[in-house]
Amino acid sequence: MHTKQDQSLKLEDLPNIGKSIAADLRAIGIKYPYQLTGRDPLAIYNELSGIMGPRHDPCVLYTLISVKHFLESGDALPWWKLTGQGRKLLGMVT
Repeated sequence: MHTKQDQSLKLEDLPNIGKSIAADLRAIGIKYPYQLTGRDPLAIYNELSGIMGPRHDPCVLYTLISVKHFLESGDALPWWKLTGQGRKLLGMVT
């Protein structure tokens, strides 16, 4: 169960989430930060391809990984610190 306080937070309140990515997340039904809790960043990234196109920027995935990290740990990292993890998920690194 989520409280009204959970719903008072905006996606843009999360580290690395700006207006554009927030709008894209809203377009796939993610309207509040709590809706990202426990979600797989790669699954969200793939879902976003439906609105962003199949060749959307991998930096979006890195941003989603940084959000997951923040939601789980409270530690706000810049998205580029998680490019290695994202590249592995995308099969770009062995």
